[in-house]
Amino acid sequence: MKTGTRESQSAAIDAEVLEVARMAFQYARSGDAAALGAILDAGLPVNLRNERGDTLLMLASYHGHVDATRVLLEHKADPERTNDRGQTPLAGCAFKGDITMARLLLDHGTQVDGAGPDGKTALMFAAMFDRVEMMEELISRGAVPERRDAEKRTALDYARAMGAQRAAERLAASQQTPA
Repeated sequence: MKTGTRESQSAAIDAEVLEVARMAFQYARSGDAAALGAILDAGLPVNLRNERGDTLLMLASYHGHVDATRVLLEHKADPERTNDRGQTPLAGCAFKGDITMARLLLDHGTQVDGAGPDGKTALMFAAMFDRVEMMEELISRGAVPERRDAEKRTALDYARAMGAQRAAERLAASQQTPA
C-alpha cells in the first residue's frame, strides 16, 4: 500500500513537472516575458528542450518575441545551442530576416559565425533566402562570407543554388579584388 501511494505521488509530481515545462514552451512561443521570467525564477532550467530539440530561446527568438528573448538571455540561456536540425537561434532569425532579433542575440554574445554540426552559419541562411539586409548586418558584425560549411559550400554557393540573385550579387561583389 505504501508503495502504491509513493508511486501515485511520484506520478502526480511528474505530471506537474511536465505541465510546468509545457507552459514554459507556450510562454516562449507566445512571447509572455513576465510569465517566462517567473517560471525561470522559480527554478525551471533555462536551456530546457522540447521533443524537437528546440530551446525556449529558439522558440522565443524564432517567433520574434524580443522581450521574452531578452528575459531568457538575462537568465543565461545558451544562444549557441542547436535544435535537432542543427540550427541556432541566430540562424532562425536569418531565415526569417528578423534583424532586430539578430541584433539582440548578437548584443548578448551570440557568435556571428556560430553553426551546428553541418557548419551552416546564419550568413548562409540569410544568403539562401535572399535576406540581403540581414547579410549586411551579419557581415558588419564580423561574419566571414568565405567561410565553408561541412560540405565546403560558402554563402555565395547557397545563394546561387537557391536562386537568391540579390544575395549572390552582393556576395560576389565582396569577393572581387581591386585591379
